[in-house]
Amino acid sequence: MPESILGIDTGGTFTDLVLIADGTLTVHKLPSTPDDPSRAAVEGAASMSLDDGGRVAYGTTVATNALLERKGARTALVTTEGFEDVIQIGRQARTRLYDLEYQPPDPLVPPELRFGIAERIAADGTVVTPLTDKAVADIVRRVTESGVDAVAVSLLFSFLHPAHEITLRDALAAARTSGAPLFVTASSDLLPEFREFERTSTVVVNAYVGPLMSAYLERLGSLIKYPLTVMQSSGGGTSVTVARREPVRTVLSGPAGGVIGATHVARLAGFDRIITFDMGGTSTDVALCLGRVQTSTNHAVDGMPIGVPGIDIHTVGAGGGSIARVDAGGALRVGPESAGADPGPACYGRGVDPTVTDANLLLGRMIPEGFLGGRMPISVSRAEAAVGDVASAMGVGPRESALGIVRVANAVMERALRNVSLERGFDPREFTLVPFGGAGPQHACELAEALDMRSVLVPRYPGVLSALGVAIADTSKELSRTVMAQDAGAFSAAENALGELCRQASDEIVSEGADRQGISLERAADARYKGQSFELRVDWPEKASYDLIAEAFHVEHGTRFGYADRRARVEIVNVRVRAVVAAQLPEFAQEPLRRQIPEPADHAEMWFNDGSLGALEASVYQREDLAPGAAFDGPALITQMDATTVLPPGWSATVDTRRNLVLSRGCVA
Repeated sequence: MPESILGIDTGGTFTDLVLIADGTLTVHKLPSTPDDPSRAAVEGAASMSLDDGGRVAYGTTVATNALLERKGARTALVTTEGFEDVIQIGRQARTRLYDLEYQPPDPLVPPELRFGIAERIAADGTVVTPLTDKAVADIVRRVTESGVDAVAVSLLFSFLHPAHEITLRDALAAARTSGAPLFVTASSDLLPEFREFERTSTVVVNAYVGPLMSAYLERLGSLIKYPLTVMQSSGGGTSVTVARREPVRTVLSGPAGGVIGATHVARLAGFDRIITFDMGGTSTDVALCLGRVQTSTNHAVDGMPIGVPGIDIHTVGAGGGSIARVDAGGALRVGPESAGADPGPACYGRGVDPTVTDANLLLGRMIPEGFLGGRMPISVSRAEAAVGDVASAMGVGPRESALGIVRVANAVMERALRNVSLERGFDPREFTLVPFGGAGPQHACELAEALDMRSVLVPRYPGVLSALGVAIADTSKELSRTVMAQDAGAFSAAENALGELCRQASDEIVSEGADRQGISLERAADARYKGQSFELRVDWPEKASYDLIAEAFHVEHGTRFGYADRRARVEIVNVRVRAVVAAQLPEFAQEPLRRQIPEPADHAEMWFNDGSLGALEASVYQREDLAPGAAFDGPALITQMDATTVLPPGWSATVDTRRNLVLSRGCVA
């Protein structure tokens, strides 16, 4: 590991930095710059003492925001003739079943930029209609005349026979529009898997954000004068070269860093079964981890499926900057609209809309003078004026309205936590909640109580944990291929395909600068009962056989759905490999426990969901003053530069040997 490493996470509201050097952490936080996210990253990096031999690891939401805000490149789609509208037809699934006026998001590629080409590969990989030079030349002409900047190429069954796609890819890559080369993505390079809708959607997303991300990362690399890696959605770092070529792999970059950081901190603290709770300024991301990070290829952003691997994260539009309003029916709503970094919550001094942060401030859950370590003053009067507009519409007082805003935001986040636990067959009472992000520790205890969870682990630096995760992430390369092995006779072909992927992944990660001796390979398969529509992921053992894979699938199916049919035929659909170069994880020093009841630094009035209690006097503690072994009861407020932790009545806090806060239901004093 380099002598020092700087992790940077660019969020919607704040940019977080963590410097790891000589086993110690230095943290920094500053407002993001939405007009150019690199400005905050470069400014923050300049303020940190990174050694000459160090490197920078970067997590970003640039690709995500380009998708959500529809600010990507003008993109064309080239596909098999007759399948031009697959990205619009999709699977005809209604995301809002009872909304009779629901309008799905428009596809990234409009009809006039979808080009069909005369060629056809059959379902067994044989050529039905050959691809001619004339057809290729005609497509290249039509694409270049359309004035696009990027092209997605996704032909039917190209994962079985990629020759047609390769020919088209090379011809389009050699073309020019306005003197510049096209950004070209072929599905056989990016995602050689079946399901033409999901595969095409993934390739279109990659092409759509490609020119923007490529230019952005090139500029960032020129401004940050250190070796630079980029966080992938899967929880592993990759080179800038790969991130520029395949930016779709970075769409969940920032949230993935948070899960990596949380699992590392929790493991050191002795907690393996955790639910991560990342509440930032714009959204909340949650993930369930059973001793290790769980990954998935079933993601969607704004209704657009993304089939490349990513940490299994569920996201909802509730964050500190989520805007509260009263709808036409008189109901209180919170989010998904956010005040973001500009103008931000009303209390920040520029915005006027009431947000969750403004509500927390009115409820005494923040200390105005201590925000960002005193570097950023916040205004109680502006928060009261903003929340007062909602209160007037509801016919209640400002603090009652603030309690309602927090209660509604908590309900949205509680549903997200239930989604990753109860709805997947896991009892949240068997897990520890790990909150982070600037706002996570403010809401964690109330959410844990709603799910009957007994404990909450607040990391030492919760507000910058995503940046820590980005810094300590492994370097990885993920590849996959569809094989459709339905019995022991077809198993050898699947095994051969997996062997080819292992060699390819190893070679590619070495070409990006990794040491071949340090590579480990993680093998897996997607399997299902023949006739099922979707698969489950199972590990591929060192000495694998069809029967072993089938039995692993039966066990996983039983865990997930409560039953397994060992008489049914198991189909191995995809094989996957992940080449990993493990990072040297920092242990962080442990300190001896000295049992003590600390003296509060101050006292403040706080309000909680049971508004009938009125204001409660709460103790205020400075996080840096709490030594290992310190123990105290709520109500209390624990302040630090990067976050604020709220300890409600009926909860207690202790400080462990690594200065994490362990919050529990019950009292210690």
